[in-house]
Formats: sequence, structure tokens, C-alpha cells
Amino acid sequence: MASKSFYAVIAGVGAGTGRSVALRFARSYPVVLLARKPESYNDIVSEIKKQGGEAIGISADTSDPQSVSSAFEAIKKELPDKKLAAAIYNVGAGFAVKPFLELTPSDLNTSLASNAGGLFNFAQATLPSLLDSVPSSPFPPSLIITGATASVRGSPRFATFAAGKFAARALSQSLAREFGPKGVHVAHVIVDGVIDIPRTKEYRVNDGVEDGKISPDAIAESYWHLHTQHRSSFTHELDLRPYVEKF
Repeated sequence: MASKSFYAVIAGVGAGTGRSVALRFARSYPVVLLARKPESYNDIVSEIKKQGGEAIGISADTSDPQSVSSAFEAIKKELPDKKLAAAIYNVGAGFAVKPFLELTPSDLNTSLASNAGGLFNFAQATLPSLLDSVPSSPFPPSLIITGATASVRGSPRFATFAAGKFAARALSQSLAREFGPKGVHVAHVIVDGVIDIPRTKEYRVNDGVEDGKISPDAIAESYWHLHTQHRSSFTHELDLRPYVEKF
């Protein structure tokens, strides 16, 4: 059982993966939920508290360095005696699905700012605390990044999204090589498929077979597994997909 002297922070929470990750980590830690709008985290905070856990929500735009800095100052005030055990970057903005010639520079800038830029800001805010936790954390302090199919494969109509996700993957590789030897587990997760969330309820995926979409709870279990891995066997990159997904 993880110590309540530590906490986890999840950037990018909502009705899907972010919620499931928050609920899973809240079974062992107080959790801090970051999102641009309170309506993205309010219900999740209430849900965790009803289950006996600790949670706080803070509004933050990870693409804005000052917003991230302010969020972590607020965390210090809310949790002054706790150390950081896990930081999960689950932000996925910049999803412009358009023919290339209809894209604008703003579409590209939004994807790069939210995916690579946001991860850059979040990592700079969390890595000092993760390093500080190395000697005493019950599991290796972890920085886990949510990727996508577009992290490794550019597809038609996904040009700007792929650019942002490729960049975030490259950044995660550099962070893993720099901070892994210092005891911080940096892991990038390629979520290769449609996640089973309210927004995709009507999507017919993989011919509609059972479990043809990815369960967000299953993703959360994989994130917990990454966090608890022994340092002699770190996974840097994990790819997740339904059993029937073509790849």
C-alpha cells in the first residue's frame, strides 16, 4: 500500500482516461486534478471523495507556463507536507481532423503547444519534485505521458495532431534518458484505438465487437503497473490496443 505522505497529479482530466486514472491512483494517494475548466474535474473530485479518497481540482492551462506555475504553487499550499509520487500528462488538445490544405498555422501551433509545449511545462514543474521523492517514494517516482496512434504514425487528415504527438514522444524519450538513471520512471503510452468514453458511445469500432474499444479503466491499470515497476525493469514505451485492432 502506497503512503499517504505522497500524492499524484493528473493533467488533462475528463470523462475518459483522466477520470479512470484519477480514480485508480486515488486508491493509494491523494490526487490533484488539473484541467482548463472546473466542469472537467468537479464531478471526479466529488466521486473520489464519496469513495473515501482525497482529491482537489485546480484550473490550469498546461500550454501556458505561468498557469502551470500558479497551479503548482496552489498544490504546495493545499498539500504542504506531501511529496510527489506520480505525474500523469494526459492532455490531448489540438485534434484538428482536416485535409492538409484546409489546415492553418493556428492548427499546427495549437497541437504543438498543447502536446509538446504542455508536456514541456508540466515536466519542468514536476521533475524537481519527482527527483526529491526518489529516496523515499514507495514506488519509483513516475512521469507517465499519454500518446496516441499519431505519436508513431502520421495519417491523412491528422497532420497537425501527428506533429504534436510526435514531438511529445520525442520529448518523453529525452526525459527518460536523462531522468531514468536518476531514479525517475518516464514512460510514454501509445493508446492505439478508440477509447470507450461517452463521446464515442455511438462509434462503431472494429465491427462493433465486444471490447473493440479500449476500456479507460484498463488504461488506468496499465498506468498503475508502470508506476509500480521495479527500477531494474522500467518500460519506457507501452502500446495499448483492443485485441482485434489492426496494426
